[in-house]
Amino acid sequence: MENKFDLIVIGAGSAGTSVARSCATQGWNVGIVEELQYGGTCMLRGCDPKKMFLAVSEGIDAFERMSEKGLTTSRPHINWKQMNTFKNSFIEPMPEKVEKSLQKLGIKEFYGKARFNDDGSLQVGNDKLESEYFHIATGAAPTPLGIQGEEYVNTSTDFLELEEKPNRIVFIGGGFISFEFAQISKRGGVNEVTILQRGNKILNHFDQDLVEMQVQKSRELGVNINFNSSIQKIEKERDHYTITYTTPKGTEQLACDLIVHGAGRSANIEDLNLEAIHVKTTKKGVVVNEFQRSISNPKVFAAGDCADTGKPNLTPVAGLEANTAGKNLLARKDVDKTVYPAIPSIVYTLPPIASVGISEEEVKQKGLDVEVKFKKTQNWYSSVRVNEKYSGFKTIVDKSTKKILGAHIIGPGAEEQINVITMAINQGMTIAALQAIVFAYPSYSSDIKYMF
Repeated sequence: MENKFDLIVIGAGSAGTSVARSCATQGWNVGIVEELQYGGTCMLRGCDPKKMFLAVSEGIDAFERMSEKGLTTSRPHINWKQMNTFKNSFIEPMPEKVEKSLQKLGIKEFYGKARFNDDGSLQVGNDKLESEYFHIATGAAPTPLGIQGEEYVNTSTDFLELEEKPNRIVFIGGGFISFEFAQISKRGGVNEVTILQRGNKILNHFDQDLVEMQVQKSRELGVNINFNSSIQKIEKERDHYTITYTTPKGTEQLACDLIVHGAGRSANIEDLNLEAIHVKTTKKGVVVNEFQRSISNPKVFAAGDCADTGKPNLTPVAGLEANTAGKNLLARKDVDKTVYPAIPSIVYTLPPIASVGISEEEVKQKGLDVEVKFKKTQNWYSSVRVNEKYSGFKTIVDKSTKKILGAHIIGPGAEEQINVITMAINQGMTIAALQAIVFAYPSYSSDIKYMF
């Protein structure tokens, strides 16, 4: 069979399968290539399995908060093997389901590493594929650390496969992966959990007043958080690893049994040989215009974490961009621009941090005339009810129009409260319009009107 297509999609995650389906349903001859399992990072190695681990640790968190409030039972613990089995009960069937759904649409599937040839074709193993268009949706991968002993560093994927708890874990970097997994680890019975952050700020994309509360919560839980710690080398000893790092005080060493990469992710495009087809790239990915088309090769589109759009690497963002790419591919011309509404982001710690819209830092940079309201809410009913000491919010409203511009929340229910506020921002609601809504009471949503 001749391997010539109307469209070849590289990457079978959400940003890839969406475009493949859109074009296949309109009669296009579509091929799709995946190096790993069909389904992508979020479904198989990220968001979904992470939250299944989180669900188990929520039981420990509830015990910690309520054991002195009437909950009487022996201290629970996490069985890591059972937790992993629980996670796999959802994850393991998914690749086959994705494959079958694509096959039903007549999409031809290829398995292996993709690399462009100088003649513009795509090589996947022994298969040489030709196509009128290519859509790149390869996602992101852990950013190389460039340190001696980097080969001993595990990925978040490795962490999500653990069946036994290590005694000591070190997380490199102060991003959401490190904080989420550090808390899961500590609640899961790991004796020593440490986060090594190179700079003096962590969770950089979130409000730092709320982040400080999260730091306090994590430290109270027993997580060690070391700022200004620059790793020099990692050495493997007989039964453990030794990390040598520098701080303003000098050189220090730390022994551990597992090291996990939490220092950010970069576009996963290095092995595609994109220069062969004249596709301009940066460290952030394929440079595309507002139509998701490569600015240097009109045959190539990109969406999601591997596209340099200046937007956060979130699954909903990938979905928006993929929708745009699909429309423009089908039209065979640029007819639809990606329009980014306010998009929420969440750190799934306990309690979670949630954010949407403009930040206070952006307000200061742009000199906007706004009202900023910051309040700790540990004495609000919703926090008292579940005995959560760390909760609060910061909201930002335009002074003249009274429209909501941004919201940042930490506390129980924050991950759902932020969705309501996101809807309010995208609808251009004023404070008065939001406060006029009658919410069920008592509920986390009923707190929202008091945040403005």
